[in-house]
Amino acid sequence: MSAALIAALEKLLSREGDLPASALTASQRRALDELGRRTRAVQVSPSGAGNAYRASGRQLLLDHLSAMRPHGLVDLADLPQRAANIGNTRDSKGRSHRHDRFYLLTKAIGEGVVWHREGVTFDLGKATEQAGAGAVALSATDDWSTNAPLWLVENQALFDRMDWFPGNGPATLAYYAGQLPGELLRWLAVRQRTPRLVLFADYDGVGLENFARLRSASAGPCEFWLMPEWREMLRRYGSRPLWQRTQPAFQSALAQLRVQTSDAEVMELCEAMSSEGLALEHEAIWLTHLADGKREIPAES
Repeated sequence: MSAALIAALEKLLSREGDLPASALTASQRRALDELGRRTRAVQVSPSGAGNAYRASGRQLLLDHLSAMRPHGLVDLADLPQRAANIGNTRDSKGRSHRHDRFYLLTKAIGEGVVWHREGVTFDLGKATEQAGAGAVALSATDDWSTNAPLWLVENQALFDRMDWFPGNGPATLAYYAGQLPGELLRWLAVRQRTPRLVLFADYDGVGLENFARLRSASAGPCEFWLMPEWREMLRRYGSRPLWQRTQPAFQSALAQLRVQTSDAEVMELCEAMSSEGLALEHEAIWLTHLADGKREIPAES
């Protein structure tokens, strides 16, 4: 099934007369040329400085389009994108399949953490106390913001158990899985949503690349948080296989961070990782008491 052919047929069949070749992409022209050779239902003729396409077998082309796109020429613009994709190409991912909303899973640290939107106030502290967490439905055009710092953590352990957090808040802690979602980055790009935006990710290529993406997208300043005694932690608990697996992402992140003139300590982390050939997962934060010899093992709440 060819998305290029579907798009080309939609353009061709939406016109009564000729369709200039310039209205089609190269892949769409190739798809129509091939269909014309097989069915003789598409004609190509010179027109001005180029060529033009005409549907010489309109019903055959409609049947062909219907076989690929079950709903025919019906407008599906008011449906969810993935549903429209199924109607268009029998595949939810057949075209753009970005969701309009992103649900940010959050917890409140400390008291007085609230989110505001268009006169609406969401008491995240109360939601966390009652339900253990809260979710905020985000879209790039909304005006959700919070009065407290927003911390992003990439693995669930740090979201489940918050005794690693430096200080007592107030802050919003938000969880994402592995890669910062594009919807979240687009939301952060529209306006400054928080007085302080902090990423606490693994100290590896993926984590640093996510930070570079965040810095590039965010409308406000953001920072990459480094745990206490991170140099000793890297040497003692760092992983060579993790470093090797995430090398392509590390090189990409390093190039971006250099262009962004990142802060000195993050660049020091990059240099230390490269020098040691090690990467560090951020769950090691609970082992910092072993590195500095001062902290006791925190009790689970």
